[in-house]
Amino acid sequence: MGVLTTEPLGRVLDYRAPEGGCGDGDFVEVPLGPRRVLGVVWGPGEGKFDPAKIRAVNRVLDARPMRSELRSFLARAADYTLTPLPAMLRLATRAPGLGDPPSMRKVYRLTGAVPNSLTDARHRVVEALRAFGAAPVTLGELAEAAGCGASVVKGLVKLGVISEEEAPRDLPYPRLVPNRDVRLEGDQVAAADALVAAIAMGGYSATLLKGVTGSGKTEVYLEAVAETLRTRRQALVLLPEIALTSEFLTRVEARFGAKPAEWHSGVTMTERRRLWRMVAEGEAGLVVGARSSLFLPFQDLGLIVVDEEHDTSYKQEDGVLYHARDMAVLRGAICGCPVVLASATPSLESWANVEAGKYQRLDLASRFGAADMPEMRAIDMRAERLPGDRWISPTLAAKVETVIGRGEQALLFLNRRGFAPVTLCRACGHQVGCDHCDARMVEHRFQKRLVCHQCGATKPVPVACPACGVEGRMAAVGPGVERLAEEVAARFPEARLSVLSSDLFGTARALKEAIVTIAEGGADIIIGTQIVAKGHNFPLLTLVGVIDADLGLQGSDLRAAERTFQLMRQVAGRAGRTAERKGEAWLQTHQPEHPVIRAILGGDEEAFWAAEAAERRAAGVPPYGRMAGIILSSPDVAAVFDFGGELARRCEPLKRIGAEVWGPAPAPIARVRGRHRVRLLVKAEKGAPLQAALAEWLAGFKLPRDLRLAVDIDPQSFL
Repeated sequence: MGVLTTEPLGRVLDYRAPEGGCGDGDFVEVPLGPRRVLGVVWGPGEGKFDPAKIRAVNRVLDARPMRSELRSFLARAADYTLTPLPAMLRLATRAPGLGDPPSMRKVYRLTGAVPNSLTDARHRVVEALRAFGAAPVTLGELAEAAGCGASVVKGLVKLGVISEEEAPRDLPYPRLVPNRDVRLEGDQVAAADALVAAIAMGGYSATLLKGVTGSGKTEVYLEAVAETLRTRRQALVLLPEIALTSEFLTRVEARFGAKPAEWHSGVTMTERRRLWRMVAEGEAGLVVGARSSLFLPFQDLGLIVVDEEHDTSYKQEDGVLYHARDMAVLRGAICGCPVVLASATPSLESWANVEAGKYQRLDLASRFGAADMPEMRAIDMRAERLPGDRWISPTLAAKVETVIGRGEQALLFLNRRGFAPVTLCRACGHQVGCDHCDARMVEHRFQKRLVCHQCGATKPVPVACPACGVEGRMAAVGPGVERLAEEVAARFPEARLSVLSSDLFGTARALKEAIVTIAEGGADIIIGTQIVAKGHNFPLLTLVGVIDADLGLQGSDLRAAERTFQLMRQVAGRAGRTAERKGEAWLQTHQPEHPVIRAILGGDEEAFWAAEAAERRAAGVPPYGRMAGIILSSPDVAAVFDFGGELARRCEPLKRIGAEVWGPAPAPIARVRGRHRVRLLVKAEKGAPLQAALAEWLAGFKLPRDLRLAVDIDPQSFL
C-alpha cells in the first residue's frame, strides 16, 4: 500500500498493511527511519521493492478517513501551484493530537433521589443541574453556576446525589436553525432566490455577488447558508481578516440561534482539534475561517462563500504559495457545490470570468434600507496651504470639526503603519536600514523602536547617526498612522481618538474589542490603516478622509490601479451606513486628474473595469495572460545571481510554449533575513501549459547548497 507522509520526501512510500488491514484515506502512523510520522493511505503501493524489506504500518489512527474528494483537491492544488504533495498534506493536517485517542473530561449529572436535608450550597448545585437539563456540565461550570466551591460538588458525588462520568471533550457544535424569517428587500430578494436555487439544483456553480458597501450582501449569502443547512450539508464562509469574525459571528448567532465553528490563528489548539474532528464527522454545520480552512476535512461540503473576494490577504505569500479564492473555486468544482464570491469591488480576475461566461453575476445596486452611498470628493493638495510637518489639510480639518461637533465619527485613513517610514540623518543623508534586509526601518514611536516590516527585527531609535556619528540630526520623514495620531491629538485636543493598526494590538481579541468599542461610540476620530476597510460597520461614522490617496498609485505593480480603486471605494463605504446619517468621503490628492482618482470619484465602476481590462488584455498580462514568479534566495549574492542567469539561459521548455523569461533581477526588497533575493518572471499566453513547462524546466537543475527556490503561480505582488 502507498502512504503519503507529511515529511518533505516528495513521493508516496510503500508500506505493509497492519493486522486488520486499512483502506484508502485512512490516517496512519508509519516508521520513517528512527521516527514515527503521520501519513495517509493514498492508494496501492508501487510494488517494486522486496516485500521482506518493506516496513509495516504501526497503527491506524482513530480519525475519520480522508475522503477521496479532499485527496483529489490536494493533488490538483499541488499540481497547479507546483507544490510538493507532502506540503499540501501538511495544510490538511494542521490540528494537534490527530494520533491521540479521543480526549475525555469529567461531567456531572443528577442521578435521582435528592435528600430533603441539604445545605443551601448543595441545594444550589442541585438546582443548577436541573437548569442545565440533559447537557453535560463540567466541575468548573457547575461550581460557578451554583456559586460554591468544588468540594460541595464532590460531597454530593460521595452521597450519590449526582454522578461523575467520563465524556468526550470534543463535542459536536450546536445545531444551527435555518428556518428563521429574515427581512430582505429589493435586489436582495432576487439575489437570495438565485443562490437558493443553485443549491437546490445541486452541483458546482460559481457566482459573483457584487453589491455596493452596505447593500446587505452578507444577509443574501446567509440565505444560501440556511438552504445548505436545510439540506443537511456543510457550509464554509471565508473571511479575509480575523478582526471581522467577531461582528460576523454575532450576526450568524442572531440569524441561526447559535455560533458557528471558527478556524483561524486566534483559536486555541484544543478548539482546533475539536473543529477538525467535528468537521470530519459532519458535526459542524457552518465553519467561518481564514484561508487555511479550505483544507479542512469536510464530510459533505455543500457551499463555499469567499467574502471580500478581492482582498489581497487571500494570497498566501510564504510556505505553500496559493490564492484562497482560486482554491475555493477548485474545491467547489471537485466536491460539486456552489461557490459564492462576494465583494463591493471585485477583483479583475472575477470580473473577467463573468465576462467570459464562467461565473454568474448577481448585483445589489443600492444600500439596504434608506441609507445612501456617501458623496465622494477630492481635495487638491496643490491648492492647500499646509506646513511641511502637517498632513491634514485645512479643508479636511474643517469637515472633521463639523462632524464631531454633531456627535458623529470621522475616520482618517492612511495605509502606512508606524510613526514614519524613514529615519534620516540630516547631516549626511543616511537612511537607517535593517541589518538583515534591504529595507528601511519604520519608526514606531508608541514602542520607541525602529521596526523592519520584512523580518520583524527591531532596534532603538538612534540618537547619533550610525553612518557619520553626528548627534541630534536624526529626523523622522513622512507620515504613518502614529504620526497622524500625534497631529490629531494636537489639532483636536477634546476629541476621543482611536488608532486601528494591526501592529498596535498584541492579540486578535484586543483588536476585536477595540472595534466593538468604536462601533458603540467610544471614539470621535478613528485613524486607521487598511484594516478599517475590511467590512466593519460603525453606525456613527459619517466622514471618511483619505490622507494620501496617491500612495497606492506609486511603483510599477500591474495591479496598482485596481488595488487603489478597490481600497478607496471600500474605505469610503464605511461612511453613512444608516439612513439617519448621510456620509461623505474626501480624498486628499496631488493628482486629481489621474484616471484612477477620476474613476473613484465618478463611481462608474463598469467603465473602470472595462478600461483596466483593455490595458491588461493589450499587454497580455493576468487575467488575460499567465505569469509565474521564480524567487531565488541565498546568503551568497554571487551564487544566487549565477544560478538565476543559468536558469534564464537554459529555458528551452518555456520557449517551446512561447513563454518569455525576464530576469534575473534583484527583488524590490533584495535582502530579507540575511538572504539575497533574485527574481525571474515567466510570462505566457492564457492557454499555455505553463505548469508542465515550468516543471520540466526546473527539473533540469540541481540547486546549489544553501540556495532556495520558490515558484509563485499567478503572483499578486512582486516583492
